[in-house]
Amino acid sequence: MPPSRIAVSGSTGLIGAALVRSLRTDGHEVVRLVRRPAAAGDEVEWDPKRRYVDAAGLVGCDAVVHLAGAGVGDHRWTEAYKREIRDSRVDGTAAIAEAVASLDTPPKVLLSGSAVGYYGDTGDRAVDESAPPGEGFLPSVCVEWEEATAPAEEAGVRTAHARTGLVVAREGGAWGRLFPLFRAGLGGRMGNGRQYWSFIALHDHVAALRHILDTEALSGPVNLTGPVPVTNGEVTAAMGRVLHRPTLFTAPAPALRIALGEFAGDVLGSQRVLPGRLLDSGFTFAFPGIDAALRAALR
Repeated sequence: MPPSRIAVSGSTGLIGAALVRSLRTDGHEVVRLVRRPAAAGDEVEWDPKRRYVDAAGLVGCDAVVHLAGAGVGDHRWTEAYKREIRDSRVDGTAAIAEAVASLDTPPKVLLSGSAVGYYGDTGDRAVDESAPPGEGFLPSVCVEWEEATAPAEEAGVRTAHARTGLVVAREGGAWGRLFPLFRAGLGGRMGNGRQYWSFIALHDHVAALRHILDTEALSGPVNLTGPVPVTNGEVTAAMGRVLHRPTLFTAPAPALRIALGEFAGDVLGSQRVLPGRLLDSGFTFAFPGIDAALRAALR
């Protein structure tokens, strides 16, 4: 993509901040959606709860990347927090899609976040973007989340849904919590360890987002996972190898259910998700294996 003007929501999060750095390093102009009055030339005010976006701030944008949403694992899943998870995604996405559709000259592409939670528990079965949604809370949220982009699609904007897996990074996400535990020698498998974790290195995730922006043939769902999903037991062994620490501890399923409540079902669930459309479109992973992804995160 030649130097472009790109709007990004969720720009202070793990993925958003890395994407903004990458884009700016390559000479793109980035405007950040912020939940307060804009205080700088690179800011656009929005309020997902009110479904409000200052659409004037999106004028001239070639692309919009929407990554904002309440953290799935940040709090215990009370009914109130489940509503926040759902509303932050569905209402926020609808607000951005409606703002994009309202422009006289809309951006060429809307890249909206989604998650591999769309597929539910797949067990040992490998799935790609052609698989139907699973059952349960997170699959239902993902379905509504993706449907909320409809105004932009109806306005003729190429729209893609980045179905993100577990991002391997030192400074945030699931691995931001795992690294300190394993460094302290307190890490181990969760449950029976046979559940698949569909991971992706942060570097590859940012590269994949930019690949989607650059590739006109990509619209609809795109899985952002590494090409070789591994089990939780294999992740545990790899953490021990890379960090040179023992991995003797285990977190039994009953204990996880007590500690995490309903969210434990997703921690213990298995998602063997393959990045079919990324690979078919010519994307190359820099860190395809779990050991390489872990070492990249530690660098």
